Amino acid sequence: MENKVLVSDVGDGMIEVRLNRAEKRNAIDFGVMEELEAFLDQYEQDDQVRGLILTGSGDAAFCSGGDLSAFHSLKTEEESFRMLHRMGKILYRFAMFPAPVCALINGTAVGGGCELAMAADIRYAKKGIRMGFIQGTLSITTGWGGGSLLMERVDSSKAIGLLCSANIYGAHELLQKGVLDEILPEPIFQEEGVQYIKTMLAKNPAVTRAYKTIQVRKLKSSQLWERMEEEIRQCARLWGKEEHHHAVDLFFKRK
Repeated sequence: MENKVLVSDVGDGMIEVRLNRAEKRNAIDFGVMEELEAFLDQYEQDDQVRGLILTGSGDAAFCSGGDLSAFHSLKTEEESFRMLHRMGKILYRFAMFPAPVCALINGTAVGGGCELAMAADIRYAKKGIRMGFIQGTLSITTGWGGGSLLMERVDSSKAIGLLCSANIYGAHELLQKGVLDEILPEPIFQEEGVQYIKTMLAKNPAVTRAYKTIQVRKLKSSQLWERMEEEIRQCARLWGKEEHHHAVDLFFKRK
């Protein structure tokens, strides 16, 4: 069976982590969680890694969030909390990874896909991509701590607007709001995106990791995990309510 997450050494101390469920728009299920945890267990202590590149397979989606077909059976607050907390811890580990994490956003990112993107330190995107924190359309909030991560990355007023609107935005508007750091031209993105990112980081991993240490210290001092965990608990409370289950049922009927 093919891996749901592909890990590749792309040279010069850079590791690519690619969600490999293009047929499911790179949605996250329990199998993806398990493989991401295995990756983190293996590479968190590798001091030769100067940077990570987080991306998705195909050209349609970076990540469409949680796989509702996998999580639809989670009905109660307690059941959903276990799943949300587990994925939230994965996002926190990416945010605290001891080398810079760059998201190479190859397609649409919605819901939890946006939360995953916000766990990265830098976000590069292909022209024409769209992103949106659409959790509100399912009568829940961000459930993996992505709201707290978003507020670390962009101005709080813009973050609140992005979260509360539950809208999907185009690449240039996302760049203006600070969600994206750079939009790469199509030829560069398709053929040389990884190489481009490699040139943007200092070649010595001791340098990139030293600078990431400063970022990690800041995030820890802001009690990031405590804020993410409370966010996860809030989502779990809403998950267990009838409004959420009704919204999910309507989603499957539309499909």
